[in-house]
Amino acid sequence: MLYNRTNGKELKEKLRHSSEERVTISFYKYHSISDPSLFRDNLYKLLEALHVWGRIYVAHEGINAQISVPKENLENFKNQLFQFEFLKNIRLNVAIEDDGKSFFKLKILVRKKIVADGLSDPTFDVTHCGQHVNAREFNQLAENPDTIIVDMRNHYESEVGHFKNAICPDADTFREELQIAEQLLRNEKEKNILMYCTGGIRCEKASAWMKHLGFKNVFQLNGGIIEYARQVKEQGLENKYIGKNFVFDERLGERISPDIISHCHQCGKPCDTHTNCQNEGCHLLFIQCEECREKHNGCCSPECTHILQLPPEQQKEIRKNTHKGRQVFKKGRTEKIKKQITQFELT
Repeated sequence: MLYNRTNGKELKEKLRHSSEERVTISFYKYHSISDPSLFRDNLYKLLEALHVWGRIYVAHEGINAQISVPKENLENFKNQLFQFEFLKNIRLNVAIEDDGKSFFKLKILVRKKIVADGLSDPTFDVTHCGQHVNAREFNQLAENPDTIIVDMRNHYESEVGHFKNAICPDADTFREELQIAEQLLRNEKEKNILMYCTGGIRCEKASAWMKHLGFKNVFQLNGGIIEYARQVKEQGLENKYIGKNFVFDERLGERISPDIISHCHQCGKPCDTHTNCQNEGCHLLFIQCEECREKHNGCCSPECTHILQLPPEQQKEIRKNTHKGRQVFKKGRTEKIKKQITQFELT
């Protein structure tokens, strides 16, 4: 059985009460995989035996993984992972803030690409990426007036945290970000283009694309924000990142600096806590403070608060035959929250 068959709610509840020590790790590698399905199945068997949970994407272009490993199995996990030749001694990004409750099941999916980019140029080589820089080198480049810093994450990620003076594209997807970055930088081919993302996978592809377009001085933050934060702390460097680092697991964020640069999407108070609307028929990702969470019962709107109070069977009936996909709050797009923040924006 190469898929999880246990109800997700049960697994979440079990994790919530678990005292097991676990380590949250992310890693990626652009590498040609001839048979992604076979590789996926072999990897699933290996990780399931080690009680590893998480979300992993496998494609012909490589692997992208965010996982949670039992602390007692960590060394064994590394030994098993490094048996794959192209993953031998790969850098593993360890979470900055970790309560051990980032993932509750193992999910490995085969996809066309590990990072959807919308590109179809057969001459593009993703391995011909920009120059990797560490935290110290990043800070030095950031001080250079000829450097343009570009955040290659989605708008809801940069909303709660980003590097000082960075360009943060107002984009919902990486595909959009590439297009925006290309347009914004088209006349800056002689400047230093310094790109970053959460763990390195998106800015690595973006930096390769910029070089493909003819940009000469392209750099990327090696290991992303996660590795940067670790190096800054260990080496006593200036931290040029302000706010939180959004993460795609149950934590939804880890604090890099004490600054709170965003606001509750319902009342406008300073807040950088992401949550999902408790109405399963909505599940909107948005920022909500504790006061609004209590007031609206964890929901994004009065409409959803009302639905959540209905009997479970009636809620299920309302959800029937509807599929909204991934929903993320964005001012101007989500009308039911937009109405609630109008007064805040006017003041």
